[in-house]
Amino acid sequence: MGAPLTLQVRGDLLALARRAIRVYLTEGRRLQRGRDFAPLAPEARGAFVTLKTPQGELRGCIGMILASAPLDETVARMAVAAAVEDPRFAPVASGELDGLRIEISALTLPAPVTDLSAIEVGRHGLIVSRGSRRGLLLPQVAPEWGWGREEFLDHTCLKAGLPAGSWREPETRVEWFEAEVWSEPE
Repeated sequence: MGAPLTLQVRGDLLALARRAIRVYLTEGRRLQRGRDFAPLAPEARGAFVTLKTPQGELRGCIGMILASAPLDETVARMAVAAAVEDPRFAPVASGELDGLRIEISALTLPAPVTDLSAIEVGRHGLIVSRGSRRGLLLPQVAPEWGWGREEFLDHTCLKAGLPAGSWREPETRVEWFEAEVWSEPE
């Protein structure tokens, strides 16, 4: 990961995410980098956009682990996806948008975990995979739920559709990553 994003860029990316959702919900089109917004963050990075209700409940979360596009373009695309493509929720209605809080997680590249005891809750996000099954939990999830390291690993397995404890089995791959995480004020 390069240098941390400045507060200005972080704020601009939050505004971009909100605008991308609003334009999609009201005009049915996606923002285009260079046409609808000036480049803000040119480094290609994976990113997740999370939407939360005024009560702090999850309303949508979609992202890309690896990105082939600049971070700003990824954020704009993932914001719309979190609003209308998360299969766990009905699409966000335009009248609902103003009440939602947006959180962005800009990711580092994932790497295999060679020592599971080195996983730091709150610092590392996890990816567990075996065969065609894959689950990811962002670094902020474990502290939000009060999980320790093993609970975090178990829940990442469950997210992958694997039984809890599957992380102990040699055929299960565990990767970690870090993220810069920021959100709109509550």
